Amino acid sequence: MLAATTEVAGVVGTPIRHSLSPALHNAAFAELGLDWAYLAFDVSSAHLATALEGANSLGFKGLSVTMPHKEQAAMLATRRSVTARRLGAANTLTFERGAIVADSTDGEGLLDDLRQALSFDPAGRRCGVIGAGGAARAAILALAEAGAEEVLVVNRTPIRAFRAAALAMSRGRVARPEELDSVDLVIQATPAEMGAESTADAAGDRHGWAAGADPSRLGSGQLAVDLVYHPAITPWLAEASRCGATTRNGLGMLVHQAARQVSRWTGETAPLEAMWAAVVS
Repeated sequence: MLAATTEVAGVVGTPIRHSLSPALHNAAFAELGLDWAYLAFDVSSAHLATALEGANSLGFKGLSVTMPHKEQAAMLATRRSVTARRLGAANTLTFERGAIVADSTDGEGLLDDLRQALSFDPAGRRCGVIGAGGAARAAILALAEAGAEEVLVVNRTPIRAFRAAALAMSRGRVARPEELDSVDLVIQATPAEMGAESTADAAGDRHGWAAGADPSRLGSGQLAVDLVYHPAITPWLAEASRCGATTRNGLGMLVHQAARQVSRWTGETAPLEAMWAAVVS
């Protein structure tokens, strides 16, 4: 039951009705026995600054930030973590004594999932990232900071690819799609597969693959990750799996980035089992 003592957190984005974040966070708060509530707020870009000021004034504990507000949220924050500054984006806002502190848990959430679910550690491994948007940049930076030997960036727009690859400094470079054939990990980090059917196009049309990166070139010994989690099996993942690659969708990244937010806001260890149960039941 909500009471006058209930602490409030939430997520801002637009559209937001599809978000799994309320289920994830409220399951965590309930498991921890905390008098907290987490709500979703559909906020336009034009009203984001006002919304953040209001949340801060009302004593919110924190906000998750999703599309299309991550870059704007970082800019509006009072303080930014090193990660948020490098990415120019934030998915986590913490309200501390009147300040709005921006951070990003996306990249570390991705690595948490790869390590826990697949025992994959990027240290010393060759990795590839398809895309140069916010999710791709978070992955590139996290892989480089985790000690990846090389991070290849494939993107249709060269200038965006070069900017994204620069996040990995000497370990990052722009690559051709066919160079992904030989890496240990390939991350599909564009939204191209969102809303797609769970099987590849019957006509076998390859022109729609993100940035021209054909998953049929992947195979045994490679890990293919699509950061999209709905549908659970995208055409890109289905094709990579058919060709022998180990595959993983983006639901684990969602769960683990949320777990890091819960820990940041509450100071408690996030109850991952309860959070997983909330989104796979």
